[in-house]
Amino acid sequence: MSASTSAAASAVASDATGAAASAALPPQPMPMRSQGCDGFKLASVLLQYPTAALFAGLDELDAVAASAGGPRAAREAFARFLAWLRATDPAEVAQHYVRTFDLRRRCALYLTYFRYGDTRKRGMAMVEFKTAYRAAGFTPSEAELPDYLPMVLEFAALTERGRKLLHGHRADVELLRRGLEKAQSPYADVLAAVGAHLPKLSRRELALVVKAWESGPPREEVGLEPFAPPGYLTGYGRDRSTEAS
Repeated sequence: MSASTSAAASAVASDATGAAASAALPPQPMPMRSQGCDGFKLASVLLQYPTAALFAGLDELDAVAASAGGPRAAREAFARFLAWLRATDPAEVAQHYVRTFDLRRRCALYLTYFRYGDTRKRGMAMVEFKTAYRAAGFTPSEAELPDYLPMVLEFAALTERGRKLLHGHRADVELLRRGLEKAQSPYADVLAAVGAHLPKLSRRELALVVKAWESGPPREEVGLEPFAPPGYLTGYGRDRSTEAS
């Protein structure tokens, strides 16, 4: 996942499993084919910091989006986002990414942040992710917190346990989608595509979303770290030598 975006896109396009080589992550077990795998991997790539490699690989990403299985709504959402990438200057995309994901609390790319903020409850919620990774033999990047969405999406593309983990955070995916939609960010389409591959919100999940949306992420508690790790601004697998300019 932390190899160049172009290489990741090639892996998705050429291998129906969606597995990709990774510089930050050791090789992961090859997954069984499942609907949504390619979509989850594509979303994982698109939600990472936009490097020059991303723009160099747009043709491959377009091909993956068009050929990926799953709901039509997901393919259309991916197509809208990729069209925006093509029509927008890379430097502007990078600036938008930082303004959206680094500076907006309702748009943090960490699945447990919206509901738990920087509280001790969030620390407890992290255990679920660590346990799932360990049980599946998946080695997460040490540069990111366990609930970092691009990493969770790669895990979901690789294993059934990963898909169950993502399904269990359906409400958190919806909260992030709403945050991006409110911010009028094109990245809302990527979350819409992810959501299209997931079960519809249950009544319980919808009630949870409504309650959390009204209150917003809880404020930081004394002695706890902020929602992103110290290296967050360098991005998951971000290679400064390949940044868009």
